[in-house]
This record gives sequence, C-alpha cells and structure tokens, in this order.
Amino acid sequence: MKGIPTTSLQASDNNPWVLVVVGPTCSGKSAVGLELARRLQGEIVSADSRQVFKYLDIGTAKPTEAQRRKVKHYFVDEMLPDEDFNAGNFGDLGREVIARILSEGRVPIVVGGSGLYVQSLIDGFFDGPGADEEVRKELERRLRAEGLLSLMEELRRVDPETAARIDPTKPRRVIRALEVYHVSGMPLSTLHREKKVRVGFVPLLFGLRWKRGDLYRRIESRCDEMIAAGLLDEVERLEAMGYTDSLNALNSVGYAEAFAYRRGETSYEEFVRLFKQNTRRYAKRQVTWFRRDERIRWIEMVEGREVSDVADDICRGGGILPNES
Repeated sequence: MKGIPTTSLQASDNNPWVLVVVGPTCSGKSAVGLELARRLQGEIVSADSRQVFKYLDIGTAKPTEAQRRKVKHYFVDEMLPDEDFNAGNFGDLGREVIARILSEGRVPIVVGGSGLYVQSLIDGFFDGPGADEEVRKELERRLRAEGLLSLMEELRRVDPETAARIDPTKPRRVIRALEVYHVSGMPLSTLHREKKVRVGFVPLLFGLRWKRGDLYRRIESRCDEMIAAGLLDEVERLEAMGYTDSLNALNSVGYAEAFAYRRGETSYEEFVRLFKQNTRRYAKRQVTWFRRDERIRWIEMVEGREVSDVADDICRGGGILPNES
C-alpha cells in the first residue's frame, strides 16, 4: 500500500493528530506500530518505561536492531540502568520529539503499555518539585523499617486521589508521591490539576484487546521464549556490569524474578512460575489502567489475525483511510 499523506492527520483545531497504540504486554503493539510506521512514513515514540534503558533487551522484548534500522525509534536504548528517568521526564521530552518529527514532515506513532508514561505524554502533568535527597532518604529509611504498607497508609491520608491510582507494588512511586507532598506541602494530584502542560497535539488512541485466556497464553509463551533466548544470561551480564535489582530499572517483572533465582532465593521452577504469574498480573493492571480511558478505540484481537488487517482497522478508525463501501 502506498504511504498515506500526513495532511490526513490534521485535527480540526489546527493541532495535529498523533496516533497512539496501547495495550497490555504481549498484545502485539510493536508489530502493529511497525506496520503503521511503514505505511505512514512514520517514526515510533516508545512509551515503555523499561525499553529506554540500555542492556535490557530480552526482558523488555525490545525491538531488534534490524527493526530500528528500518523505522526510527525514540526512547529505546537511551539511558543507563542506573540513571533516573520517569514519566514526567518522558512527557516533557516526548512532546519535544513529537514536535520535531512533525516539523520534518514525518508521522509520530506512540506505541507502548506504560500507562503513566502515555498519560504524561498525551495529557501533560506536572511531576512535582525536584528531588529532595534528605526527604527521600528518610522515606527510604521508613520503607525499610516500617514497610510499604505504612507508607501507603500515609499517602491515603494526605493524597487519597494519588493513592487510589498508584500501583501499590511500586515503592518508588509511593515514595515519590510522599516526597512531593513533604517538599511542596501539596498533594501530587493537586499539582497535576493546577499545573497542566500544553500538549500541542490531539491524541488518537487505539487499544489492542484480547480475551483474557488468549492473552495469558501469549504471555506464557513469551516468557518461555525469553528464557530460551537467554534472559538469565542477560541478567548475569548486568550483574557483571554492577547492576542489580535494587535499581528501579531492574526491579521489574522478569528481571526481579531472575535476580532472585541467581541469588539462590528460588528454584528454577519457582523462577519460571513467578515470572509467568507476575507478568499476567502486570498485564491485568495495564488492562485496568487503559480501560478507564474512554478515548481509546478498541481493536479486537484474535490469534492468526494479520497485522496488516489490524493496521487497516486503525487507519480507517482514524479517518486515515476511507471506509469500504
């Protein structure tokens, strides 16, 4: 199919439309994004909180070098695992990247499953004041001494709105929300509302939706493929470079279980079981997050469906291709 004119992605208020493809892990986002980029002469803005880090290849299902040679990707392999990078950073930098892609006459296509990253990019929110080392160290001390539940209870008291939407299994996000409150004296949720960022484009959101059983089978197959491809060897290389799962980048599904196995904390069988179980749970949280966004147009996915057909649905749903008569 010939490339689609980029003018068809111009919104009525003179802000450009930007395609955004979301969904849970293993839903096929990457393949669909690549097909859309091929058709639309586009470039991919990766909204994945782990693919941005170097050396995390197998465990993040990072696009291959060959795929990145064919289609330009942003926010892939740009940071070291021990460097700080968060949703606020991604939102600010991602909007700059999108503006640059548009200025060059290309089509930006946002692809990813990190809900907070997508929200930061397309809605714009203020991520709070800069880090305060003293406050953060005290909160980290309390995390070790009192446990995450105690910090979550405090967050529910001072910022119930943030506490309701934050992932309670992510201690660094809980610490950051409390840090913002203690430094600024204001809840993070209030800062988000009062310091909105001008986005400069209109997101056109599409989500890939699978029946739960089918998605879980894909997840288990993907986990097996990652292990066979050398996930444990990748973790060994990371250890040799001095990186551990004490880092936020590596305290994530797949890597956390692999590091625990290599420390002898679990058997190999338990490592595999937990890897699959925690990936399923992560996918469930992603589905719950995206389901709340009424702007998303859902594409029903089934095994064996051609990526080109999915791309056709997205192009027609976005008014990029005419509907068939």
